[in-house]
Amino acid sequence: MGKTLEIDQLRTMYLRFFEQRGHAIIPGASLLPDGDPSVLFTTAGMHPLVPYLRGQPHAAGRRLANVQKCIRTSDIDLVGDRTHLTFFEMLGNWSLDDYGKEQSIRWSHELLTSLEWLAIPDERLWVSVFAGDGELPRDEQAARTWLELGVAPERIVYLGMEDNFWAAGTEGPCGPDTEIFYDTTGEPCGAPRCAPGLCNCRRFVEIWNNVFMSYERSAGALHELRRHNIDTGMGLERVAAVLCDAGSVYEVQGLRAIAEHLLSDLGKRHDELSERELRALRICIDHLRTAVFILGDPNGPEPANTGAGYVLRRLIRRAVRYCRILALEPSAWEAGASVVVEHYASAYPELQLRRARILESLREERERFERTLDRGSRLLAQLLERNAGTERLSGAEAFRLYDTYGFPLELTVEMAGEHGVEVDVTAFERCFAEHRERSRSIAAKSGLADDSRQSVRYHTATHLLHAALRAVLGAHVEQRGSNISADRLRFDFSHGGALTSEERSAVEAWVQQAIDRDLPVYREVSTSEAAKARGATGLFDDRYDGEVSVYGIGDLSLEICAGPHVERTSELGRFRIVKEQSCGAGMRRIRALLSPT
Repeated sequence: MGKTLEIDQLRTMYLRFFEQRGHAIIPGASLLPDGDPSVLFTTAGMHPLVPYLRGQPHAAGRRLANVQKCIRTSDIDLVGDRTHLTFFEMLGNWSLDDYGKEQSIRWSHELLTSLEWLAIPDERLWVSVFAGDGELPRDEQAARTWLELGVAPERIVYLGMEDNFWAAGTEGPCGPDTEIFYDTTGEPCGAPRCAPGLCNCRRFVEIWNNVFMSYERSAGALHELRRHNIDTGMGLERVAAVLCDAGSVYEVQGLRAIAEHLLSDLGKRHDELSERELRALRICIDHLRTAVFILGDPNGPEPANTGAGYVLRRLIRRAVRYCRILALEPSAWEAGASVVVEHYASAYPELQLRRARILESLREERERFERTLDRGSRLLAQLLERNAGTERLSGAEAFRLYDTYGFPLELTVEMAGEHGVEVDVTAFERCFAEHRERSRSIAAKSGLADDSRQSVRYHTATHLLHAALRAVLGAHVEQRGSNISADRLRFDFSHGGALTSEERSAVEAWVQQAIDRDLPVYREVSTSEAAKARGATGLFDDRYDGEVSVYGIGDLSLEICAGPHVERTSELGRFRIVKEQSCGAGMRRIRALLSPT
């Protein structure tokens, strides 16, 4: 280890080091990439800088440094060990066609080993360099520079394209790299050669990666860049753990505070946890911090069934699942969000600004999933009991849990695996693909994101909401569009101004009374003209030729609609408006949620 520094001190020291060497300190970017559809989140510090790595001039100059928030879920199954996190901070410095490979390596070595800076003993550092392949040569310059700095030849490892050639994705800037590792024990593991990349022991922790971006991959081919750049990334939590001589990244500032909060609610100490419980605790810590940063990001999504919102939902729900392993109340886990905000708001003030939104979104998703988990767990247990003696759960059964009850495939796989049962994931994906094709045709007519049970409930609720708005505000209200998913409804309608609190309450009460009356939902077939003559409302009349479906709800609602719907209003549960806002001149938008009674 070297100097004992906490996270905040390490961030400051790193930036000061590179600022003294002519680097402009630039702000970190959003966790949600701007203009890069290839990834859902910023997975590396270089993502926001791709245009400049390709040659576009940067307003701050040719030497840059920053701290970048990153999220990486490709190795989520490793989260809970000593070093892996889904959210992490990356300390980075860049040369845009300025200094080269040798200078980059020398500065990295100075920052890590100099007594003025981090003071990590030289003998604890190992490095890997690119061994070359049939197309590209071995990186002799990097190896020679490390030797000149005093790194012993036996602590320099040559690795191939898979280990020491870095790219953010299948396309874009890339190049050979040199990785820096910390030797945690100094003791060989007994393998023929105990070295980074050559054995599977836990002796080495990668702390820094210097990428020499001299190529760009396009259409599967490598082309040399006109301008050669340097892109480096040092893992903040990993280096802090090294400096504190911690056993894992979960013992550093911030993460340690979250652990203390959760352990306090458990009434246990670290040393009282089993290995399984310790892993569960770490997963809960990691996923809580990641969820808070996603929700606190200026561009952050809400939990959803697609895209970045799905990743957020998966993390929250996975954490709730692991709370059960710990016998920790999920509400206590959720309350730990305040601890995350308190410990990180000085570096990331957006967390404090969005604190209320973070806490509310976590609470709503946690409550929603607890209901799903209770139902799904019982049904899965019944399936496993019914299939006792078999070692495989069918994809159709797993898909039914997902489609009807919102139970994620990942949890089905995990929970079935605990009973020694494998899930037919291939068959699940086939069912999912068939479901998606059906959903596309339905979405074209009804505005639904899918035809899941939850979406059908929300779709039916839009009919009641439409009728309620006309009853409370007047017959001038007309539907202008809707967007319905398994998580919420969004309804656009014509109206001249914001709803008063009394009007909003009246609309909610009108819908809820209709639900509580347990009214039948029925379908008739009619012509568009005849339906309108009976007072039916409907959007996009010009889409309907000949006979149309007309759905009625008791004596309250009659609409031309392509369906689908529930059979009775009591299936909808509790109705709540969560937001009402303008969405254009003379138009308003309502977002609403349903919850079980």
